[in-house]
Amino acid sequence: MSVRVPMRTKMRRVLGAIAFLVFLLSVVQTSAAELAGDFSKGRSTLSVVGGTGYAFGGSYIVIGVGASYFLIDGLNLGLNVQWWTSGDPEIVKISPSVEYVFYQVPSISPYIGAFFRESYIQNQSNLGSIGGRAGVLVLVGSHTHFGLGVAYEAYLNCDTSTYSSCSDVYPEVSVAITF
Repeated sequence: MSVRVPMRTKMRRVLGAIAFLVFLLSVVQTSAAELAGDFSKGRSTLSVVGGTGYAFGGSYIVIGVGASYFLIDGLNLGLNVQWWTSGDPEIVKISPSVEYVFYQVPSISPYIGAFFRESYIQNQSNLGSIGGRAGVLVLVGSHTHFGLGVAYEAYLNCDTSTYSSCSDVYPEVSVAITF
């Protein structure tokens, strides 16, 4: 035995199903944007870096600033500048970078990245390097993250008679504000 459903009822069901699917898609899309939060497409980040460094047989105070822009959720392009002071020779480092933040992990977001760096060393030839970094960003306030990570840097055209090592591994600590 078959039940005959009037055409008007079929249309209501089809339109109801379409409306429900549109609603679901909008919820999923909103959730994805909310999930990316501070790391979503179009957001920018300002960061401050501070610490110490060791070069040319001496200790340095390192201060820096950076900015990045998220091209898509989680993926940013950045530019950082560091000043190495209180040592001789003085050093300025400029680093363009690319980084991916795994924003899917709430409150603590792991990241990986790569960079190129040009080091301008007083009374020396410039020194280029490439490297990678990994770490975590911890949400500490509204749009503010504390970063803790490690970086590996390999120096290009490194002269071992001038430099004691042609690569370094070092910790990175940062505070980033996203807007």
